[in-house]
Amino acid sequence: MDEEQQNSEIEKIANLMVHDGVSLDEQEPGKLEKYKNQIKEDCNLNDEDAMKLVYETLLFRKLKSSDSGDLLDKGSDFGAGFS
Repeated sequence: MDEEQQNSEIEKIANLMVHDGVSLDEQEPGKLEKYKNQIKEDCNLNDEDAMKLVYETLLFRKLKSSDSGDLLDKGSDFGAGFS
């Protein structure tokens, strides 16, 4: 999966999470199963890689909702390895 396809999938899943009222801090695998399965179907990924993309989507949502204008500056607040 290329970066553009991955970004598109993250945006799609983020929108689904917002629609479903999923918290930015949700970590319960059972509650995230729906999104993992959607990513597996859309992108033909295995369970582990699909779940990684679910967690990347949660990070994306946190960064997007932060009050900083520069998402890269806020990455370290959430444990992301952005430099």
